[in-house]
Parts: sequence; structure tokens; C-alpha cells
Amino acid sequence: MTLPQDFNDARRRFLLGLGAGFGWLTAADLLGTPVWAQQGPRSGATPFSRGVLQMPHYPPKAKRVIYMHMLGAVSQADTFDYKPVLEKMHGQELPASVRGNMRLSTMVQGQTSFPVVGPLAKFLPGGQSGAMVSDLMPHTRKIADDICIIRTMHTEHVNHDPASKFLHTGFQIAGRPSAGAWINYALGSNNQDLPAFIVMSSGQSNGVPIDAAAWGPGFIPSHYQGVLFRSGQTPVPYIANPDGLTQKDRRDMLDAIADVAGMQHKISNDPEIPSKLSQYEMSYRMQTSVPEVADISGEPGHVLDLYGPDVRKPGTFARNCLLARRLAERDVRFTMVVQLGWDHHFGIPRLLPASCTTVDQPSAGLVADLKQRGMLDDTLVIFGTEFGRTSFAQGALKGDYGRDHHGGNFSVWLAGGGIKGGLVYGETDDFSYNIVKDPVHIHDFNATILRTLGIDHTKLTYRAQGRDFRLTDVFGKVVTGILA
Repeated sequence: MTLPQDFNDARRRFLLGLGAGFGWLTAADLLGTPVWAQQGPRSGATPFSRGVLQMPHYPPKAKRVIYMHMLGAVSQADTFDYKPVLEKMHGQELPASVRGNMRLSTMVQGQTSFPVVGPLAKFLPGGQSGAMVSDLMPHTRKIADDICIIRTMHTEHVNHDPASKFLHTGFQIAGRPSAGAWINYALGSNNQDLPAFIVMSSGQSNGVPIDAAAWGPGFIPSHYQGVLFRSGQTPVPYIANPDGLTQKDRRDMLDAIADVAGMQHKISNDPEIPSKLSQYEMSYRMQTSVPEVADISGEPGHVLDLYGPDVRKPGTFARNCLLARRLAERDVRFTMVVQLGWDHHFGIPRLLPASCTTVDQPSAGLVADLKQRGMLDDTLVIFGTEFGRTSFAQGALKGDYGRDHHGGNFSVWLAGGGIKGGLVYGETDDFSYNIVKDPVHIHDFNATILRTLGIDHTKLTYRAQGRDFRLTDVFGKVVTGILA
């Protein structure tokens, strides 16, 4: 397409007047510094936070985060919270005094009997720490000295959708920025060719679908959101040039769009204009960077073996864990790896072992791989879920029974990035139903994640709708007991 001469003249004058054209945005992105941090807040423009300009607030221990979310709720009593009493009382009624007034989901509110379910496998101590880990997670047991198991996580929610949103955004309703978006906004990127926040998923939903709010930007500019990678050699659709379009054609098209959009932004100050342009530019750079990351043909066999046999299959949890390590090597700031299919209301004796086998070796292999490369110290690895499961059976304790949702306590583990290894934090009662010591709320957990990155969660704020918001709302305290 040939543009009129008067348009080209206007374009040239605009670029000269602007000084760098679109470069004011891309240069900031390439350097890993948010635009607002270079330009400073502007009257009447996007209301960027007042505390963010001094990031980081503390010397960071972690440079990046890999967050593995087991969507659907992992049964803590069958994996990381060993309770011999449950073995002894299998089939007996859970005492009413243990249940107390804790909220039940609608799926068991009509039950008149609450039979105790013993653990589905034996527990054995792991490593020098002696942390008790189920036989369902034998590979995780081997890295017990590298991980910190928190047994006293708790949340107010007993339904997946609000609980997942609350875990990742600090709020149960869509519209708030996710943790990855907050971190991207606060710290920017160290890689000019890949998004700072990447999401991968695997498994079957079984009624609990993945929710984009978990990596959404909420009310902060959209280019801070997570980018969803698909399986295969083309994880991001539509970044390849169509037939007949050369790389130069695409470059010229982006430049022309940037010119017009720059004029619009100068008039409107709409923050979504530079966000969209930033995404166009990232798409352009990902044409070469994404296929290179997705190509694991150069990985040696002994490394692939760490992750288990499924690593050779695209779209599996094991492959996504390996890709997470490859992204970490390239300084991607936040990688979320979601495994679906943990909602075991029925058939838990046959379904839970399979779910654990799918994730156990790859997640442990990821930690081992990072450690052997000297990357674990500055990479925070999280293995979490949105809530736990009950110590009693959903339905009668026969046939295809399961466990219901339980927000009163559940277990997660962390490794690297300034976290103490070989530690079990918190204590629950004999039934893995109530917290006895050292509770960790979702807001506390998120405050601690930010702290490992050198961020004071009370100072990472963004003004929207007339108030300053933050990931931890007006709550949260750092769990100092797990920090190295």
C-alpha cells in the first residue's frame, strides 16, 4: 500500500516532534523498566501507584517465580499432612466438636453422617528433616530438605471459582489484578523477547475450568497480564506472518499503527493505547523467541529423565515444568503452571493416585533441575492449590466415595527464592481439620511471595475507583518463619 505524500510528511513531522516515535514505550520495555517509572506520574494521566517507584523495597532473594497450581483442591490428609488418628478411626464418625461451626459446601450440607477417611497411602519421613510425605508423592519426599511445607494455609472460600480468584488476586470476584500482573507491574521484565508473565495449563477440567482471572490484569494496564501458552511448537497463535507477508511488511505495519496510535494517545491519554502497542511489539519479537523456547530437542536425556516419561509429550504437566525452567533461564519474571483435574468428590481412591503420579516427579524434577543449575536460590517455586479436602467422606464410605471441599486448612510447599528448606511450618489438629498453630492466610501467603522479591506488600498499590488497591487488600503479614 502506498500512502499519500501529505500523510508521510505528517508522519515524519510527528516522529520528529515526538523525538523517538514509539521508542518511548519499546525502549522502556526492552530495558525491563515500566514506562511510568521512566516518565513519572502525570497529572490527569493513568493513576499509577505512589509507592511503586522505589522498587524493590528490600534486597530481593528471588528474581522470578514459578507457581504450580493444582486446580480442584489437593487432599492434604493424603499427601502432606500425616494424621495417624485418621488411620485408626477410618469409618468412624468425625466428632461434631471437630467440625464445629466450620462452613460446609452445599454438596455435604445435607449429610447426617460424616465418616472419617484414613489416608490412601502410607506416609514416610523424607530427607534429613524427616518431613512426613505420602507414598503418593515419593519424588517430592526425596526433595524434602529443599522444600518448606506449610500445613496451615486457610481461606474463607469453599467453592473453586471464588477460591481460585481469591488465591491469585486477593479478592473473590473478577476485576482485580493477579499476583503475576502485580509483580510484572512492580518489577518489569528482564527479557525483551518474551512476556514477563506466562501461563501454561494441562489436564482435564472435570467440571473445574481454568479461569483467566487468575492471570488477568484487573484495572492495571493490560500488557501486565499473563500470556497463555498452548502446547506444541506454536504456543502462541497468530504470531507467525501470514502467507505473502514478509517480516519487513510486518515491521512497517507496526510502525504505521504506532504513529497513528501515538497521536491518539497524545490526545486521550488512554493507558490501553500504549498497552496494545506494547503487545504488538512483543508479538513481533516472539516470532523467533517462542519457537526457540518450545524446542526441547537440545535437552540432554539425563535432564529429561528428571521430569519423567511424560516430558516427551507436548501439553503435559511434565513438559510444562521443563518449559517453566527454560523460561526461568530466560529471566521470565512469573510463570504459572496449572494442572487441572483435582476435584475428587467421588472415586478418590482411584483418581487421586493418578493425579499425584502426574505431578510428583515433574515438580520434584523441576526443583532438582533448578538446583543443579544454580538457579534455585533466586527462583521461588510454589506448589499450591485453592483449598483442601475434608477428613470425612462425601457420601457413604463405600463404593465410589470422595472428599469434599475444605477451606479450614490445607497444605502447599515452596522451594528456593529465600525460603527455608527442610521445614514443616504450622500444625493442625489430629484430624487435619482445624489449625492449632501458626495459621497462614491467603493474604499472608501473598505478602510473603512479594517479600521474597523485595516488595513490601503494603507499598505496592495502584489507585483506581478512588482508592489505593493492593494484592493483599488491607490485610496480610509476612510469614517470617519460613524465610531464610
